Amino acid sequence: MAAQDTASPASNEDLSDTKLAQGEGPGRWKRIQAQLAHLPIFKELPPEQLEPIAKGTQEVHALRGTTLFHSGDPCLGFHMLVYGRVKLVFVSSTGAERVVRLVGPGEGFGEALMFMGRNYIVTAQTLVDSLLLHINRDTLMEQLGKGSDVARLMLAGLSERLYRLMGELEAYTLQNGVQRLVSYLLQEWPGEEGVPFKIEVGKSVIASRLNLTPEHLSRTLRDLMDRDLIRVQRRNFTILDSAALRQYGALPDMRG
Repeated sequence: MAAQDTASPASNEDLSDTKLAQGEGPGRWKRIQAQLAHLPIFKELPPEQLEPIAKGTQEVHALRGTTLFHSGDPCLGFHMLVYGRVKLVFVSSTGAERVVRLVGPGEGFGEALMFMGRNYIVTAQTLVDSLLLHINRDTLMEQLGKGSDVARLMLAGLSERLYRLMGELEAYTLQNGVQRLVSYLLQEWPGEEGVPFKIEVGKSVIASRLNLTPEHLSRTLRDLMDRDLIRVQRRNFTILDSAALRQYGALPDMRG
């Protein structure tokens, strides 16, 4: 089922119209370097390896509904999300969307295609106002040629992504809609029962991500609420009984 665009037409801008950070001075590079240092993939790098990467990185301040790139565009680097939310979608010839991934803060996208020299195969759009870092491919390749530790860190990140993808494939093939929704809610849940938390995406996007129709998602949410397992108010969700919710979805407790 196609996901509906969560942005109003007035806010749907192309990347060429987004506001980039102003200035090319040392202060800008230091700010970008500090932002990179807080991201999981780069936080282990020493400053002398991080500084040249920062100089090949561009800040992208993107409003909600901004299209970062389209399927078929050349991949000239990869993005890291500092804050916000991004959806990666397949778009059919009729304009229907299928959400294949929701990107959260600290996560990256586009690395594999960058290394392969391929064009993008998905379209990326922000779901809320977001700050991203675009790391230039040539700059990164130059550092890899110098033996930078970033190769090991990126390989670890890509391996983790593949592991998660296999888990999602298992869920889509072996789990029913209720189980997929329960798994998603528990993944988004901060861990405290009775305390509301916000999911910064619309229900149509969640439905597309979980391979459900919006109607199926609404019925399942209503069923979980009727059983006093969750509470939903617009985009605010509350887990009332996590153990019972896991039991209803027949899911193990993975909190360790």
